[in-house]
Amino acid sequence: MYQMVPAAPGGEQHMMGGLGGSPLKKKLGHEGRPLVLASLLGFLLVLAAVFSWCFYTVSLRKAQLLKTELLDLNKDGFIIRNQAGAVVFTMAFRSGTLDLDSCSKEGSILSCTRSESGKLNFFIQTVRPKDTVMCYRVRWEELQNKDMVEHAMASFDSHWYGGAEMAKPHWPIRIQGEEEPRPFITSDVYSNRNAFGGILESYWLSSNATAIKINDTVPFHLGWSERNRTLRFQARYQNSPFRPPDGAQAFPELSYRVCIGSDVTSIHKYMVRRYFPKPKKVPSTEVFKHPIWSTWALHKTAITQEKLLRYASDITRHAFSCSHLELDDRYTSDYGEFDFDPQKFPNASGMFNQLRAEGFEVSLWTHPFINYDSINFGIAVEKELFVREPSGELPALVRWRNGIGGILDFTNPSARDWFSSQLRTLKNRYNVASFKFDAGETSHLPRQFSTLVPLSDPSTFSHRYTEMAVPFSERAELQVGHQSQNISCFFTIIDRDSVWGHELGLKSIIPTILTISVLGYQFVLPDVIGGNAYPNRTEGGKDGLPDRELYIRWLELSAFMPVMKFSIPPWAYDDEVVEIAQKFTELHKTLVAPRVLKLASEVLDTGDPIIRPLWWIANDDEAAYKIDSQFLIGDDLMVAPVLEPGKQERDIYLPAGRWKNDKGKYYDKCPTHLTDYPVDLDEVAVFTWVP
Repeated sequence: MYQMVPAAPGGEQHMMGGLGGSPLKKKLGHEGRPLVLASLLGFLLVLAAVFSWCFYTVSLRKAQLLKTELLDLNKDGFIIRNQAGAVVFTMAFRSGTLDLDSCSKEGSILSCTRSESGKLNFFIQTVRPKDTVMCYRVRWEELQNKDMVEHAMASFDSHWYGGAEMAKPHWPIRIQGEEEPRPFITSDVYSNRNAFGGILESYWLSSNATAIKINDTVPFHLGWSERNRTLRFQARYQNSPFRPPDGAQAFPELSYRVCIGSDVTSIHKYMVRRYFPKPKKVPSTEVFKHPIWSTWALHKTAITQEKLLRYASDITRHAFSCSHLELDDRYTSDYGEFDFDPQKFPNASGMFNQLRAEGFEVSLWTHPFINYDSINFGIAVEKELFVREPSGELPALVRWRNGIGGILDFTNPSARDWFSSQLRTLKNRYNVASFKFDAGETSHLPRQFSTLVPLSDPSTFSHRYTEMAVPFSERAELQVGHQSQNISCFFTIIDRDSVWGHELGLKSIIPTILTISVLGYQFVLPDVIGGNAYPNRTEGGKDGLPDRELYIRWLELSAFMPVMKFSIPPWAYDDEVVEIAQKFTELHKTLVAPRVLKLASEVLDTGDPIIRPLWWIANDDEAAYKIDSQFLIGDDLMVAPVLEPGKQERDIYLPAGRWKNDKGKYYDKCPTHLTDYPVDLDEVAVFTWVP
């Protein structure tokens, strides 16, 4: 029972009960603790929510910061999506990771200033040159002592094309084995079957409408990984033939452009128009119409005046046309001289007069070497015309397939003028039509060398060499090409062996021509019909000749290329081979050459291939991306030669559309595979697209 009691004097009234304490105060003390705890917990929850919201906001801002259009950046690389949201391109940073806290975005440029190992200049700039194309400029530049920069491009399930001429080309590219990045420079692929070839550009194109172009200033090395299905793009100066520009620090920089389009054909058209120079003119129409006849595979270095005149007489006697005769190796006494060996050619002037009277033009083989036993070696040393040792004090000797000597320094105006003068004198003295410029690959340079104008990229030497052909471009041939698409000459592929296979054989021709065409070289010339008949690299025939069937199938394929080139003559076999050769040289002149010449004139503006892959007109067709034994001339003439021994039939793929074969039969239900399509020994399967 509770009762009120008077308060103590000066005190307050208290509720008395129990042990004499206040029951209300006790009750509030016990029951208030949960309220305080609840308030504290509520405060913490609110604080956590605010913190979470701030973190989410910062993360969202960071995520948005690391996006630019359809590209997402992370510390290990970036991905690019197409308009549908599918990933079409992935690049991984192999040599370092980005410090994302150093990244910022201003307009279309996303940049970072640090990696996990130090300072750098990294940026990705978005450029939309047209509604159907999105491009990204990427640059990773080290700003401290670091050996290299490496990015790895994933191939996914798309098909890739481009890069370089190879000894064993594949269309599309096959990533086989594990290859450490090595200098991406021009090389003699015949001597080194694992090297990159003489025609080379740092450009690749994918079936998912993606293209990548490495900047020309990059000390570029290329490797690959079959295990990871990647191409490895590396920039480095250490243990490399690349050198930094004069006055620049040796900090590697990897920079490139990635462009995404609506389809593979249109993105390639954009890249070619934007980044490749175009030829200034179409070379000789006669070369497109009529075959070149070379002395090389038939006579090698044993060519003489008598043999050349007999060769010309046999061409006429068998009723073949001729754009020009090509007098190949060893018409001079020594390598590095510019006149005829009087023992082998006792009356060179009379020989040229006779050939002209019989309607023959003549071109001559030439090269950039002067052997030490040549009378011109001392002159070149005195005039300082050679590529020199690193000190620059002495000429650097090189060993090439025909001996030991010096190689002319085409960065030196005096060397260029001297070489051009020798060729002009030779041309004027005998009324020579033009020259076949052999060699010029960087693999012929000494391991250590110096040039008058320092070469940051060794392949610049190849480019300088191609420029020597410009005054003779009407019928000139070049076997190297690097940033040389504007040289209006014929670019010939490296020597072929007289074999059926993919390694420098008959099957290698179409993939090689398609690759060179994608790289912007359209006036292409396949090697001599039947190959070069080198000992131990020739299949079949008698008396050192290529196999007869191989020769015929090679001839038939060549008839549908921009230029035909004979060396081993058809009459070395029998009358049937002569008849087949006459049939296909006529077909080349009447059917192929007019079409090629029309396309060649368009090249000056567009750079589009003359010889085209099937996907050019069927870029939504997965099967078309893998066809390596058929090709198009323009958009509407498809060629499917036989490339297997003992076959008089082959499988053929017809893309969507209506096609008519050369016998007048129509194929309306396309795309379709034609199995065991009959092709006789004297035939090529040809189809015309019908609107």
